[in-house]
Amino acid sequence: MKINEEIGEVLLSERSVLMLFWDKNDGWQVAGNGDLSIDAALLKNEGLEGLRAVVKDSDLGLFDAFLERVKENVEVGETVPSGTSSFFDAAFHLKTTDGSFRYHKIECHFKTDELGVVRKLLVRIPELEAEDVYRLHLAQVITNDKNPSFFNQEARAIMDSNPDKNFALIQFDVAKFKMINEQFGEEFGDELLDYFIHTLKLLCGKDQLYVRLTADVFMLLTPFETKDDISRFVEYINSNLLGYKGIPYRLVFGVCRIRDKSANLRKFGDGAALARQSIKNDVLTHLAFYSDEMKESAKMHKFIEDSMENALQNHEFVMYLQPKYSISREKVIGAEALVRWVHPERGIIPPMEFVPLFEENGFILKMDAYIWEEACKAIRDWIDRGVEPVPISVNVSRRHLKDRLFVDILNNLTHKYGIPKHLLEIEITETIEEAAVKEGILSLKESGYTLLMDDFGSGYSSLNMLKDTQFDVIKIDRIFLQDFISSERGRNIVEHTIRMTRAIGLDLVAEGVETKEQAMFLSSCGCDMAQGFYYAKPMTLADFNMKYSVG
Repeated sequence: MKINEEIGEVLLSERSVLMLFWDKNDGWQVAGNGDLSIDAALLKNEGLEGLRAVVKDSDLGLFDAFLERVKENVEVGETVPSGTSSFFDAAFHLKTTDGSFRYHKIECHFKTDELGVVRKLLVRIPELEAEDVYRLHLAQVITNDKNPSFFNQEARAIMDSNPDKNFALIQFDVAKFKMINEQFGEEFGDELLDYFIHTLKLLCGKDQLYVRLTADVFMLLTPFETKDDISRFVEYINSNLLGYKGIPYRLVFGVCRIRDKSANLRKFGDGAALARQSIKNDVLTHLAFYSDEMKESAKMHKFIEDSMENALQNHEFVMYLQPKYSISREKVIGAEALVRWVHPERGIIPPMEFVPLFEENGFILKMDAYIWEEACKAIRDWIDRGVEPVPISVNVSRRHLKDRLFVDILNNLTHKYGIPKHLLEIEITETIEEAAVKEGILSLKESGYTLLMDDFGSGYSSLNMLKDTQFDVIKIDRIFLQDFISSERGRNIVEHTIRMTRAIGLDLVAEGVETKEQAMFLSSCGCDMAQGFYYAKPMTLADFNMKYSVG
């Protein structure tokens, strides 16, 4: 079989074209012309593996992915979807006779028989057109998300040439990309981002634009008619970018529709970024559309982060205490320390406004230590005034558990204020078992603290966790209690959970007790300690002292 007969004169007449031809019977053959620096002997009958002689190392990852696609599609007996004529198109460098590297692209076409079975394969590698090279350069330059001038200029030209179309900006990044670099190396991380760039070239049409903003953040411009059009395009992008070299990773997308084409595009780029960031930690979704509420939330987040250090220095974080009651003795036997932000102008800022953000940015370490010391001061004050103290439980976040220094902080505080460790109890939200977390819990236990598992019945709790637990007390989650106590079957589950927990030597506290009936039911099941609005809401230390004659 002669290559020229199958390829045709049109292809051979183009400059810088390499062609590989595969036939079921004859295997691979190669033909080249123009100014490509290629030794045909390296390629003939070695198939596409021979391209390694001319492909730069940085492009091998993309090339490996291409080889896998070829292998999947040229197996004897493989059928091709109706109407398909090309199933791969990717850009990379090839060395020319003058020693320079120029952009070329791989195009893979195939011929099938009447049954749709692949019989012949043509791999054509022409040099990129100037427009394609420009688009690639645009995508590969990190343009800076504060002023992506090149991208904005091209996006404006596309929108101006399509005045009747609606457009949207899409931002995406790789969730926890830093961990990918740490696990697989920065070289692989760079290779993955290059793979995204080259693949986006295949996925985006002439009225769609893509660019790499910063690190692993990409932005695209796309026309649309309906919101569903955007969702489908995002799913198309997502499905084609996932799974590189079999490495697991998750992409997170944010979308902002351009409402005013005359406005600065940065405004809508910021909107797409806000949408993307709003779901960074939500593993159940990978796409969010911008809304005005996100902008208000972002403003609040900025206010909180701008104000948090001064708030700590000015003692705006106030320890509130929620009493823990003995149901049978009808008296206070402990308290949980909670935090409220009392701002001089905005009043009380609810914990849900700032605690999750502090967990994310790490400020929780400072705030927790502040509340720990406030609890130690209160206990010391009760002892000094001859009042019988009750234990105060304080919260320890997962960030602390992964840093062994937090145990030293607690030990220094109990020593500084001269209080017995059993009066400073430690509450930890039940979590997936991690080695660092388990070590932190063990350190607390070895230091002599009483440990409470907070929110048992939500998240990742299970009977298996109780088998080898270091905890002393289980706190039954409010939602667990309310959901189960409403039916006979649910009450049986709660009752058996309580009795089993007591049987293995653990104490219990029921959270969120709101009615006398709930308290009596818990008592009948063997749970004597409760906290909730039926007994008291969280209150300031002064109110706690006054109400319970501690002061």
